[in-house]
Amino acid sequence: MSTPHVLLGLLAGGSRHGYELKRAHDERLPRARPLAFGQVYATLGRLERDGLVAAAGQDRASGPDRTAYELTGYGRSALDEWLSAVETPMPYVASTLFTKVVVALLVADIDRARSYLVAQRAAHTARLRELTSVKTDPAASVSDVIAADFAIAHLDADLRWLHTTLDRVADWYREVHP
Repeated sequence: MSTPHVLLGLLAGGSRHGYELKRAHDERLPRARPLAFGQVYATLGRLERDGLVAAAGQDRASGPDRTAYELTGYGRSALDEWLSAVETPMPYVASTLFTKVVVALLVADIDRARSYLVAQRAAHTARLRELTSVKTDPAASVSDVIAADFAIAHLDADLRWLHTTLDRVADWYREVHP
């Protein structure tokens, strides 16, 4: 995720201060890791330094001064450019799940690798059930449902891979340990 671009996108609707940006991020990306306030303010500082946002005034409503930020013309151009760029599919397998299975085959026996795959499949299945319940919750927002759909699709792909790998683990082990 590109935190700077998400903040630029949130500012496209009008000026906001850091607390509002954090709240909007966490609301609009409900299944993403919540932003820390320090991350929001550090990112805003870099965006301001780079001319992508500018201070738009201060507010002192019941607490410390809060600086509101707004998108600059340069920031809007940078955001539009980022939104127009097609994401390149990942060229490498960068998954802890995949890496753990490979390492288990290298350092352990086939039963340990199988046990890990079975345990991981159970964890994925449990998470799949949790996300499916989000989709049927009448209080769920459209953002919640769309985020759950995205996560479910990825979990489903992982589960298919786990199933296929369980079928191939003996052959894979013989290849790693000839």
